[in-house]
Amino acid sequence: MGHRLSKIATRTGDAGTTGLGDGRRVTKDDARIVAIGEVDELNSHVGVLLCESLPDDLRAALTTIQHDLFDLGGELSVPGHTMVTDVHLRRLDGWLTEYNATLPPLKEFILPAGSRAASHAHVCRTVCRRAERAIVMLGAIEEVSAAVRGYVNRLSDLLFVFARALNRVNGGSDVLWQHDRTAKR
Repeated sequence: MGHRLSKIATRTGDAGTTGLGDGRRVTKDDARIVAIGEVDELNSHVGVLLCESLPDDLRAALTTIQHDLFDLGGELSVPGHTMVTDVHLRRLDGWLTEYNATLPPLKEFILPAGSRAASHAHVCRTVCRRAERAIVMLGAIEEVSAAVRGYVNRLSDLLFVFARALNRVNGGSDVLWQHDRTAKR
């Protein structure tokens, strides 16, 4: 890997194509490239969330998630190659169980708001859902592993739970949707 990234501007994509990890060239609007791009954007948003002041355990989880997302993007870039497994899913399930146990039950929908860190987690969640949609669209035309689909689905749930947990870190709480409010004129 040491010399693979020695030249960033290769100009090979100037005509609107890019290379997959298996050597094939595809258009930059190919469903596989769109899915990879959505996962890359999600990973970047997780990086922004990591700039916030976070509890050490949550920071460690998000750092692991960044590495997992890089693996997931790698799997998408090499059709037929497996990098995301049930081990990844079990880790997400463990965090979901752990963090959900500390939160009060939801009785109303919540707004994607609250603290700055929680709001960043909500942005990560919505970008994760977009990445999931792109992966599902790719799966309609090419093979995508069940573990990849499961990972992004569970990760969006986990990011929702993380947002709720982050709203409590500094004594805050969820911002509830007010379904019975009256319209202001």
